[in-house]
Amino acid sequence: MLVSLSNKKKVQNAWAMYDWANSVYSLVITSTIFPVYYNSVTKDIDGGDRVDFFGFEIINTVLYSYSISFSFLLIAFLSPLLSGIADSSGKKLSFMKFFAYLGSLSCIGLFFFDSSNLEFGIICSVLASVGYAGSIVFYNAFLPEISEEKDFDLLSAKGFALGYIGSVILLILNLLMIQFPGTFGIPDGGVAARISFLITGFWWAGFSQIPFRALPNNPFNKKISSKLLLHGYREIRKVFREVKQITVMNRFLIAFFFYSMGVQTIMYLAALFGDKELGLPGDQLILTILIIQFVAIIGSYFFAFISKIYGNKKSLVIMVSVWFLLCCGAYFVYTVYEFFALAFVVGLVMGGIQSLSRSTFSKLIPVSTTDHASYFSFYDVTEKIAIVLGTFSYGIIEQMTGSMRNSALSLGIFFLIGLGFLLKVSIPKPKYSMANQKDS
Repeated sequence: MLVSLSNKKKVQNAWAMYDWANSVYSLVITSTIFPVYYNSVTKDIDGGDRVDFFGFEIINTVLYSYSISFSFLLIAFLSPLLSGIADSSGKKLSFMKFFAYLGSLSCIGLFFFDSSNLEFGIICSVLASVGYAGSIVFYNAFLPEISEEKDFDLLSAKGFALGYIGSVILLILNLLMIQFPGTFGIPDGGVAARISFLITGFWWAGFSQIPFRALPNNPFNKKISSKLLLHGYREIRKVFREVKQITVMNRFLIAFFFYSMGVQTIMYLAALFGDKELGLPGDQLILTILIIQFVAIIGSYFFAFISKIYGNKKSLVIMVSVWFLLCCGAYFVYTVYEFFALAFVVGLVMGGIQSLSRSTFSKLIPVSTTDHASYFSFYDVTEKIAIVLGTFSYGIIEQMTGSMRNSALSLGIFFLIGLGFLLKVSIPKPKYSMANQKDS
């Protein structure tokens, strides 16, 4: 830990607040309001779904899916190089600021998006996604620098919990504006949706000032070289060689890759499943998302507590097993109450698996290293590629079989493969664990 004991709590609380700042993007822009708004403004008067994008005719939802995939691929390509540069120069905080401002300004830009400027809207949504994903790499890399190993699980859970709380607060405010625009002096729900994008951008940038002012800048006092790009390549090559030699990290990343294919796909497409397979109206879908967010807060802390007693490996094994059962259960869900029950369990393991995966990886990074951003770039790239492949395979199976139920069931295979690799990971139990053994 590189911060003084007297300053420890302040810095850790400030670090966790970045989850509060950026999670509104995930909920408002990625999951709820923006996709609905996008669909409404890209349909023609007759309900047609084909749009013109830089002279190419394409289905609106396909264009949106491709734009998200492109943003993930872009950051997957850029983040290893950028993290190498950040580690070699000691400027993680500067890179984190750049991507956070890129994302927040792009959300603000979406305020000006309507049916007349589709290209502008897509570009802003891609840049917002890049800003979000890019800032997370450097944000995560601060975890092992501002806390001790015994604090990783709880601090990571605290960040995710704050993110869930903050995003739900803003989502409820935005939904009230959209449902009752006249009460807020807004002409209609469409304008209210655009204002919600504006507020999201300001919320993200504004609350980011808390971690920006508290996190250490260049904690290892590294010197900036004129050959920064070359150093970045060298840094990432060095870390890549180190990662290959750490068996436990390799196995964990492979396990993380496969179960993330399932987790991330479910998170992105759960609402579409409820819409298409169950015919749920929009208000019930949003209620489902709120259930997931609230329960995820409990899940983050619950599994942090479980890991403190039994270790990270057993906690992750339990959660991945539950995810597999959820995929099987989704195939047989036909009523709204069954869907709500499924959403409750999804929220419980979603919060837990996200926070515990991050803290577990932090524990596998060599204590002697100063290249935390480079190590976390591998973690981030693994997750982003998992999202691309998971959502793609989900769509392919639906196209081949004609049912999202088959797609949901097939995701269970990813969880089983991830579970197999996870069982081979030997994560040493920390000294503070209540069980004086090692996972095997």
